[in-house]
Amino acid sequence: MATSALLISIISLSLCCIVFAYEPSPLQDFCVANPMMPTRVNGLPCKNPATVEANDFFFSGLHLPGNTSNAVGSRVTPVSVAQLPGLNTLGISMVRIDYAPLGINPPHTHPRATEILTVIQGSLLVGFVTSNPDNRFIATTLKKGDVFVFPVGLIHFQHNVGTKKAVALAALSSQNPGVITIANAVFGSNPNISSDILAKAFQVDKSIVEQIQTKF
Repeated sequence: MATSALLISIISLSLCCIVFAYEPSPLQDFCVANPMMPTRVNGLPCKNPATVEANDFFFSGLHLPGNTSNAVGSRVTPVSVAQLPGLNTLGISMVRIDYAPLGINPPHTHPRATEILTVIQGSLLVGFVTSNPDNRFIATTLKKGDVFVFPVGLIHFQHNVGTKKAVALAALSSQNPGVITIANAVFGSNPNISSDILAKAFQVDKSIVEQIQTKF
C-alpha cells in the first residue's frame, strides 16, 4: 500500500513538472512590459495596469520598406515585445521582411517560436532542414499569397528568386522568438570559436575557416 502511494506521488509530481515546463496562460487581461524594472522572471515584468495606454498596444511602420542594401540583400523589421510592449506574455509577434532581387534571409533558427510566413510581393524559395540524423531538406517556391510554416528551432531561410524586390510578413509563436543566424553564430562569435575546431567540424583547411571568420 505504501509502495502504491509513493508511486502515485512520483507520477503526480512528474506530471506537475511537465505542466510547468510550458509557458502558462496569462492570468490577467494583459501584462504590458516594463523594461525599466530590474526584475526578470523568464520575461519582462508588468507595467502598472493603471498606467497602461493605447500606445502600449500600438506599432506603426510595417508599411515602410526595409533597407536591403547590405551583404545579404534583405532586411527584417521586427514587431516583438521590444517594439510593442503590449505583446508581453501573449506568445505572439511578427516581422516584415524585405528582399532585394536575389537577396536572401540567411539560414537561421528561432529558438522559441514557430514561424508562419506569407508572401506579399514577389517570389521566394523557402526551406528548412529537419533535425539529426535525417537532416532532410524541405523546400518549395512561394508566390504572392502563398503561406509556409517553419517549425520551431529548425534551420530555415528565404531566397528572392525573382528579378524584382519581394516582401513577406511572418507571425511567430512567441513575443520574444529570438534569432540565431547560423553563419554569424559559427564564424562571428565573440570571442571566436577556435579555427581548429571549425576546420575539423566542416572538414576544410584551417585557412579557409580563418578567411570566413574575417567576414564576420
